[in-house]
Amino acid sequence: MAAPLGISPVVITDALLVTQDARRRVVRGDLRIDSGRFTHVGPGAPKEGAEVLDGRGFAAVPGFINTHGHVAMQLLRGIADDRDLSGFLETLFRVDAGRTEADVEAGARAGIAEMLLGGTTAFLDLYYHEDAVARAVESLGIRGFLGWAVLDADKTTQHGVPVENARAFVGRWRNHPTVTPLVAPQGVYVCNRETWLAAKAVAAESNSLCHFHLSETRREVHDHVAQTGRRPAEWLEEIGFFGPRMVAAHAVWLTGREIQILGQRAVGIAHCASSNLKLASGGSAPIVELRAAGAPVGLGTDSVASNNALSMLREMHLAGLVQKNARWDAAVLPAQELLDLATLGGASLLGRAADLGSLEVGKQADFSLFRLDHPTLLPARPEAIVSHLAYAASDEAVDTVFVAGEAVVRGRALQKGSWAAIRQAAEEHAAALWAARGPAT
Repeated sequence: MAAPLGISPVVITDALLVTQDARRRVVRGDLRIDSGRFTHVGPGAPKEGAEVLDGRGFAAVPGFINTHGHVAMQLLRGIADDRDLSGFLETLFRVDAGRTEADVEAGARAGIAEMLLGGTTAFLDLYYHEDAVARAVESLGIRGFLGWAVLDADKTTQHGVPVENARAFVGRWRNHPTVTPLVAPQGVYVCNRETWLAAKAVAAESNSLCHFHLSETRREVHDHVAQTGRRPAEWLEEIGFFGPRMVAAHAVWLTGREIQILGQRAVGIAHCASSNLKLASGGSAPIVELRAAGAPVGLGTDSVASNNALSMLREMHLAGLVQKNARWDAAVLPAQELLDLATLGGASLLGRAADLGSLEVGKQADFSLFRLDHPTLLPARPEAIVSHLAYAASDEAVDTVFVAGEAVVRGRALQKGSWAAIRQAAEEHAAALWAARGPAT
C-alpha cells in the first residue's frame, strides 16, 4: 500500500494505548500506520518498511476535536476581558470591522499552533475570510472544519452577500483532504428568517455541515422572545431550519421543550464551559439532558478572546466540574465521559465518527503521545490515565502529534512551521487590532 504525499509507514512500539474503542480499552501495545490510517492496534505490530518509534514512556491518545471556535481571534487574547457578552461583542465588532485577510491568516496560524501543541488535531471554526484560515490549516497540518460566517446583508462588514460568500467558499475548498468547508449562520441576533433558510439551503446543496451560535445568554433569548414571541430553538424549529448535520454552540438557556426539539433533530451541541463561565452567561448548559434526549455533544473552547486559551484538556476539566457543582452530584460526567466528549463526541458532531475519535484499525491516525513522566500524569498507571487526562494533565505533557499519520509536532516542536516566525507575524498584526479597540473600559 503506497503512502500518500511521501509519508512513510510508522510503528510505535510498547506505548500505553488509550484506545477509546467500544470497550474503552487502555492497553500496552503497538500502533502501525500505513497511508495515514491505523493498520494495527495492540501487541506485535509488523515493523517491515516502517519508521519505528519507541513508545515506552508515552501514552497514545486520540486527537482532541475542538467543536467551536474562532481561531483567527488568537491576536485578540485579553482585548475585552471582564465584560459581559454585550460589552465583549461591542469591542470585538469594532476591532473585527478593520480586519484583513493577512491578519486573519496570521491569527489562524498562531491559534492552530497552540491547538496542535495541546493535542488538538481537528477543530470547527466560525468566522469570515475563511480562505485565510484554510491556508493556515493546509500549511500546518491540522484538520479544519471551517464555517464561513453568514448574517443579514445589512448587519455585516463583509463585501458582498454573506450567504453567497459562504456558497463560494464551500465550492472553492470542497474535497480538500484536511479542509472541510461549511456554512455558519452567526445567530438569531443578526440573522433573519430568510438568512437562516438560505444558509440551510447552501448546506443542503453542498451536503456540508451547518454551524451556529444558539441561546448563549439570557439576553439573547429575552430579546428574541420580545421580537418574535418564540425562544430561539423553538423559532428555528418553527421556521423549518433544523435538519441533519447541524452543530449549535453554547445552548445554555434552553427549556425542556427546546431540549426535546434539539434531541429529536439530533442537532449537535458544542459545549463551551470556559467561555460561558468567563462571560458570566449564567447557569450551566444542560448537556446531561441534551445527551439523554439524543443530541450528540462535544466540547469547544470558543475563542481566546473569551476563554482565554485553546486547551481541550482544560475544557474537559471545567466541563466536568461545572456539571458536578451545578447538580450537587460528583458522579455526573465522570472522567471517561469527559474524554469521550473531547474525542468521540467531537467526531460524531462533525459526521466523522467512522474515521476519527479513537485508535482503531481503519481509522485516520490522528493522535498524540503524552509523556508519562510529566508531573501531571503521576502516578503513570493504566487505570489512572483517563482520570489524569480529564482532571490533571497539562498541555505541556503533549510531546508528539500525528494527523493522518504525519507527525506535525515532535518533541513539542512544530514540524510544518516555525513558531518564531508565526509568533513574530502574529505580534505585528496584533498591533493594529489593539490600536482599534478604543479606550479600555
